[in-house]
Formats: sequence, structure tokens, C-alpha cells
Amino acid sequence: MSDLFTHGYALLIGVGTTANSRWSLPVTTKDAQALKAVLTDPNLCAYPNNLDHVQLLQDQGATRSAILNGLDWLKQKVTTDQDATVVLYYSGHGMVDLASHAYYLLQHDFDRQSIPETALAAETLTQKLREINAKRLWVIIDSCHAEGMASAKDDLPADFMPTALPKGVVDALKQGGGRAVFTSSRGDQSSWVRPDGTLSLYTYHLIEALKGAANQPGDRQVTLSNIMTHLGKTVAESARTLRQAEQTPFFDTATEDFPIALLRGGKGLPNLGQSLKSPKVMTNQEVVTPALAMARRSLAILEEQAAGYGRLQMPAHLQIDLEEKRQQVAELESRLRNGESDG
Repeated sequence: MSDLFTHGYALLIGVGTTANSRWSLPVTTKDAQALKAVLTDPNLCAYPNNLDHVQLLQDQGATRSAILNGLDWLKQKVTTDQDATVVLYYSGHGMVDLASHAYYLLQHDFDRQSIPETALAAETLTQKLREINAKRLWVIIDSCHAEGMASAKDDLPADFMPTALPKGVVDALKQGGGRAVFTSSRGDQSSWVRPDGTLSLYTYHLIEALKGAANQPGDRQVTLSNIMTHLGKTVAESARTLRQAEQTPFFDTATEDFPIALLRGGKGLPNLGQSLKSPKVMTNQEVVTPALAMARRSLAILEEQAAGYGRLQMPAHLQIDLEEKRQQVAELESRLRNGESDG
């Protein structure tokens, strides 16, 4: 019998239908359901398939109060399990208020006439996440979906615009140790759906990564860096090939790489088998080396994305991300050198 990822807890939100049907996104329900299936498959990610470990909110169940209750549930789980790995996944619309610069996730029961009062504000989400004192917390936001915008764009309130999660919000969400925030697109890019309508491009490739698409023989866990590597290479390519559009995923982490799930039920890829080790609390020196490796990998992904523009002008947000990631790499290299000289 396969091992289970017993310290894994996931809150999966696929908004699906909304009270105002013009904003409904049926594919987001499919996304969340598909992610739950791979996470709880004992032959894949091996999260225990019960409500104590994985909760799915969709359609009429994806209300603001249900989401807040789900976040409280994660907080409670971390309180009783100090080795918890927490996953929060949201697939639905995201909106920014141009007047206040506040960002909102649009859950099932939001009211377009009073978005600030009824939608889930990023500020509220950030505060809730800060209360979840997990050593490892992974937030995935698949928002700004192209599907549904055609019918809803004329229904937008004044000063509100659909957009991917702004970088300032990402920075706030990742505050704290062991935190990572992944978003499906950047800036004013859309998050696209596969032509067959089965899943969003992003979640399709996310599931591939969770199945080990970027792992190596002998790996028995899927880590953040594995997922970053696969999403960084596949999402933009699929968007260009299948949708003739630009969609560049974004990754930001606060600390070192960490495991997200078991790989093939803990059996891993064949050859070079290694004993499965539970995540441990690292010393400061142990943190720097993997953090630097992860930052370098992220920088390589950004440089590869930048090279894809060829002679075209690189988007400003990508230039900023490159400079920030280069600075992060330089700072980590300096920390590593200083640590070695002190030793």
C-alpha cells in the first residue's frame, strides 16, 4: 500500500457559477475538481482523501463566508500539526479597483453593485493567511480568465478592471517564512482555457507538474521548483500555440524550496531510488543554498521568457521582474559567501 502525504492540507476553490450568471466560469469548477483528483489519488500526490485534509468549494458552495471558514479550517489544522504543508488554490475572476488600487477575488455571492463590500478583498485574504503559521504554505491564484470576459465586460462597474494578481498583492501574500505565491498570468494578461474547454491552460500544466513532468529519476516528492520549472516552460508556449496569446505565469517565494506532494504515491520515478525523508526545519546556512538554487532557476525561467520576445519590446513588468530576481540572486550569493567565510 502506498504511503500518504499525511501532513498535507488543501483548500481548493473553483468559483464556477456566480449569483450573476454573466460572471459564471464553469471551467473553474473543472479546474478545482481535477486538482482535487490528482492531489487525493493514492498513486499520485497521495493526500488523504477526506475532509480533514482536502476541502473543495465550488459553485454555490464557493461563497465569501465559506472561503473565510475554509481559511480558518487551515489555521486550525496548522495549530494541531506543526509539520503541515498547506495549499490554497483559487480559480475564478480577479478585479482591481482603479480608484483605491484594492484587489478583489469574485466569489459566488459577490454583488457587482457593491464589490468592495461583498467580494473577497486581497487585504482580507492576506490577513487570514498571516494567521496560518505553517512552515510551508503555497498559494495558487488562477484568475483574470479570458472566458466570461466577453459577456461580462459591458457589465463592469466604473473604475473596476479585470486583471491578474498585482505584484504588490503577491508581495503581501508571501510575507512570512516558507511561503510561495504562484499566479497564472501577469499584469493585464488573460488566463486562457484549453480549446477543448476541459481545463484552463495553467491548471492543465499544473496537474502535469504534480504528476512528475519536471522530476528526475529517483525523485519521490514533487517540490515547488519542479512545478516552477514545468509551468515556466509550458504555459507561455501553450498560450501562444493554442490561443495565439501571451500568458506568462509568475512565481514568488519567501524562502527555500520545499515538497508539495508525494510523487506517484511515494514510489517516485524509477532508478536511483532514495528513502523518503520528511521535511525538516533547516538551519540558516542550510536555507541559503537551496534558496539560491531556486532563485537561479526562477531567474533562468524569466530570462528564457524574455528571450522569447526576440526583437519585440519586452514588457515592462518582465523587465522589472528580471531586475528584482537578479538582485535577489546577488544577495543570496553574498549571504552564501559570507556564511562560508564565517565558517
